[in-house]
Amino acid sequence: MSLKSPIHLSRRQVLKGLSMSAASIMLPTIAYGNNDAFARTRVLRNVNKESNTLAALDAINSDEPILSINTANNLQLAVLQYEQFVAKGGWKQLSRNVYTLRLGADSRGVNSLRSRLIDSGDIINPKKSNSDIFDGELDAGLRFFQARHGLNVNGKVDAETFYALNVPAKDRLAQLRLNSLRVEKIAGSLSDRYVVVNIPAASIEAVDFSKITRRHTAVVGRADRQTPILKSKIHQINFNPYWHVPKSIIRKDLTKYMQEDPEYLTKFRIIIYDNQRNIIDPKTIDWTTDEAVQYAFRQEPGAENSLGRVRMNFANKHSVYLHDTPGKSLFGQNRRFNSSGCVRVEDVDQMVAWVLQNNEGWDVDAVNTMFNSGERVDVSVKSPPPIHMTYITAWANKQGTVSFRDDVYEFDKMGKVVFEDN
Repeated sequence: MSLKSPIHLSRRQVLKGLSMSAASIMLPTIAYGNNDAFARTRVLRNVNKESNTLAALDAINSDEPILSINTANNLQLAVLQYEQFVAKGGWKQLSRNVYTLRLGADSRGVNSLRSRLIDSGDIINPKKSNSDIFDGELDAGLRFFQARHGLNVNGKVDAETFYALNVPAKDRLAQLRLNSLRVEKIAGSLSDRYVVVNIPAASIEAVDFSKITRRHTAVVGRADRQTPILKSKIHQINFNPYWHVPKSIIRKDLTKYMQEDPEYLTKFRIIIYDNQRNIIDPKTIDWTTDEAVQYAFRQEPGAENSLGRVRMNFANKHSVYLHDTPGKSLFGQNRRFNSSGCVRVEDVDQMVAWVLQNNEGWDVDAVNTMFNSGERVDVSVKSPPPIHMTYITAWANKQGTVSFRDDVYEFDKMGKVVFEDN
């Protein structure tokens, strides 16, 4: 099922244009008078940027899951709010003189930015000011906007922020309406305990009785290797697992890596088998062809294993799962669309303990003891929690804060409400 939508967010095109022209952007020449210089110094000295960041992040935090009856109701209120924004004419497109602005800047673009954030409710009860100086009120408003849109909360109009500021109000309204239908379609069938993987936010929520018990940062599939939308149940935990390399990764990645470094498989403890379980010497394979695809590749358990120390299984036709990773640095990135379809989980020991909470003896300490043992153990999950891998690019919480994320797989652009595996 699809809903025709006017959403057409040309994010990539906008950011490319900014990056290409960044070197040629002429920043405002600042010639401070004594009063201006004093005002700017006072702003830089008195504004607590860290406090503004914490306030922005606190406003978007909620114990309400992205998928819930409450969120469905909150989205209806958000639709009404954005209908009012659109009825008032929305907000003006910002020119490039706001690009790179931050606290203390003195520019004609400052008041344009201030008006934009007032129009979208990111600055509430603004004080009257005709100053061109980027002050603490504007810093707080910009950080709140960045938090709502899943951006780096740095208080600077960087390329990602500039793009998001220029998405029209009517497009945001269409996004809210579309996602309201998605949430309503699922919310009524939710159980008391479940997991939500929200792909556009690259996040995971563990839910008990309509409240988030745990929230985890995730790494999900990139646009050309998408994480599928599905519903299943987490039924098994594999400690210190083998990684059976999918044929798609053998074809797309391993053949290239072996051409670049013939010792790649040895370094990462990946063994090749034929269909009789005979071990194949990598040197006998022509890595410039697809010959390798006819064999099975298995990575041994260990620190370098691509699945890390644990894998969480749920039945699905896509052969995807949740898992640990040795590449922890990816969790610190703002855009975490780096996997080949499976979902990597930060603080995975906490997640595994939550999944196994009905299995006697499996607390966080027991999970980490098993990680450190290196022992291959499979555990069946008692009362397997449902998992919803979903695609929500707009939602709202009980505080009235509305959040948006990029349409990374362009499902909003297609107007998709129901997905094949929902």
